[in-house]
Amino acid sequence: MKTLQRTAVAALWSAGLLGAVAPAAHAQTGPLRIGVVTPLSGTYAPIGAQVKMGLELALTEINAAGGIMGRKVELLYEDEEANPQVAVQKAEKLFQQSKVDFLTGTVNSGSTLAVGQVAERNDKLIATTVSFSDAITGDKCSPNVFRVNAKAGQQSVALAEWLAKDKPGASLFLLGPDYEMGRSTVAAFKDAATQRGIKANGELFAPLDSKDYSSYFGQIRAARPQVFYTSTAGNDTVRLFSQLAEYGINKNITMIGVSGAITAQNIKAIGKNAEGFVTGVGYTPEIDNPQNKRFVADFIKANKIAPDLYGADSYGVLYFYKAAVEKAKSTETAKVRAAMEGLKWDTPQGEKTMRAADHQAIQDMYAVRIVKGDFTIISKVQGDKAIGPSTCKRW
Repeated sequence: MKTLQRTAVAALWSAGLLGAVAPAAHAQTGPLRIGVVTPLSGTYAPIGAQVKMGLELALTEINAAGGIMGRKVELLYEDEEANPQVAVQKAEKLFQQSKVDFLTGTVNSGSTLAVGQVAERNDKLIATTVSFSDAITGDKCSPNVFRVNAKAGQQSVALAEWLAKDKPGASLFLLGPDYEMGRSTVAAFKDAATQRGIKANGELFAPLDSKDYSSYFGQIRAARPQVFYTSTAGNDTVRLFSQLAEYGINKNITMIGVSGAITAQNIKAIGKNAEGFVTGVGYTPEIDNPQNKRFVADFIKANKIAPDLYGADSYGVLYFYKAAVEKAKSTETAKVRAAMEGLKWDTPQGEKTMRAADHQAIQDMYAVRIVKGDFTIISKVQGDKAIGPSTCKRW
């Protein structure tokens, strides 16, 4: 009888049937794997650093509290280099080889759009915590893509509302990086500002990772703007602001821009040239609620630096996924996606709601000004007023 049992087991192994059972069992009881495709090198490496810090803080808290449905969480990192082609390769690797259950971290909006297609092919879900392009939850929306951070349109409403009150009828010049995010953010702010009586009299787009912006300064001078808007980020903003000051372009001009232009990661490098800059944001360490006060204190303790919007939203995305999995009582894509739609969850900003119609988070928005190196709140727009109608047509 024992010989027959051993023979039967050997036959099952030979047929691959027992080998198929083992991974399935492990998938339900082993670590819950989350892939992180984010820039760890290059111009946007400072943004990737905040993404990682926010995720790691949430990971530590969640695992200390028992994980997600009793399973520990693992983060697997890949460097996207802010390059959509590289991001696609790294995402495919994480889905196919590492068998991640969920993916986040993409910064470049083109990367988020491209990785969203990879997620669809693999029947997996992703959520960006950084990318601003309205298209991600608009005309290029995907049922497998969610955004927990504020899109360009939400930021633009907060900033344009303040600008229209502070400098009614002002003339505006815009400069952004020449790719999906840059063009989308410039278009979104230009539209929001124009609707509020601000006149746009020029716009430019510079290559990502530009070293010299001086060739654009003649056109900016000729336009004689009262307000200058930029959607550069990371080291690009450091170079732009330094050169604007060197050539005297920023004198007597109100400097404003996208929320990622100046952050905790690059403000010291920009120095005095950051003073007075105003932006529309979904997060600032100044937000006055118990969750944020605890988060800021814990973040600084862990990283010796204050969080910015990227760190805060990356921290929040793990709690978003945790809440969805626990609501669905499963990690299956269809069940988790259904749980994410309409989900409310707590973040450092307060409670957010994931709008089912386009997978865009609804949140309050703020205009903030840099005063003596600190981000100071100067106005607020309620979340339902800032988000605007859904333009997603895929479901």
